[in-house]
Amino acid sequence: QVQLAESGGGFVQAGGSLKLSCAASGIGFVVDAMGWHRQAPGKQRELVAEIRRGGSTNYDDSVKGRFTVSRDNAKNTVYLQMNNLKPEDTAVYYCKLWNIYRGNYWGQGTPVTVSS
Repeated sequence: QVQLAESGGGFVQAGGSLKLSCAASGIGFVVDAMGWHRQAPGKQRELVAEIRRGGSTNYDDSVKGRFTVSRDNAKNTVYLQMNNLKPEDTAVYYCKLWNIYRGNYWGQGTPVTVSS
């Protein structure tokens, strides 16, 4: 059974930094991509950043230049370094693992709160 364990969320002032981690376990297949989505109160879940098996990355325009997604393939772990955080980054951040045949797996979410 695939499990995604997230950590690193919390409370930070605007301009500060946080680093999220997500460790995947119970995987018996190729991981085609891992990444992060977020959901703010009253809004739909949206893609923040993802990294594919070959190393290519994709970012939402709102986080480009501030957030960096990386991956340790040996540990099946994905990271999200978040710098220069803004109040509008406040949301619950969800780790995602994707396989082309099996679809998406999601973590339980970790909250990030940025105060102004």
